[in-house]
Amino acid sequence: MQMLEVIDLKVRYGAMEAVKGVSFSLGRGETLGIVGESGSGKSTIAKTLIGLEKPFSGTIACNAKSVQMVFQDAVGSLNPRMTVRQTLDEVFKVKKASKRSVKELLDIVGLSPAVLEQYPREMSGGQCQRVSIARALACEPDVLIADEPVSALDVSVQARILNLLRELRHELDLSILLIAHDLAVVKNVCDRVCVMQRGIFVDAG
Repeated sequence: MQMLEVIDLKVRYGAMEAVKGVSFSLGRGETLGIVGESGSGKSTIAKTLIGLEKPFSGTIACNAKSVQMVFQDAVGSLNPRMTVRQTLDEVFKVKKASKRSVKELLDIVGLSPAVLEQYPREMSGGQCQRVSIARALACEPDVLIADEPVSALDVSVQARILNLLRELRHELDLSILLIAHDLAVVKNVCDRVCVMQRGIFVDAG
């Protein structure tokens, strides 16, 4: 079953065409990588899939009940005035989710309950990214879009976050769209990888 199917997607910023007619699909339980240098259009695709950008043309078919996104700047994506507990509780109130408790979510992403009363500034980048993933999982998504989730992290921490995404895919039957600028980062995590340059896919496999 295809969770996402994108056909001939084009996205423009004024006269500039950032995405020039790309097509791809994401199956249930699959991890698809989109790799490219900065400005290639890969993050624009991600933002369009969750409604932060509007497509100029093309079709996006989504069979997922929920699509959530994890951003590159994990620290910046968290409210600096809220503790981890407050951040996760807010999701439960707004989305009226989840079947899981806050402590269960922390266990899933490999964090100790000790972080619940901490603020983003008191945690490492890797811990903040795990909190961001827990926040996304609170909505019980079928599809998780991870937009360069490890590019701001140390190499050793990168491996741990990528291993976590691999484990979550199997444990929760998640479909994951993993966006990165380095093929070496994603090749061992993804089932398929699309290479993007200047708004188009130049290679896929």
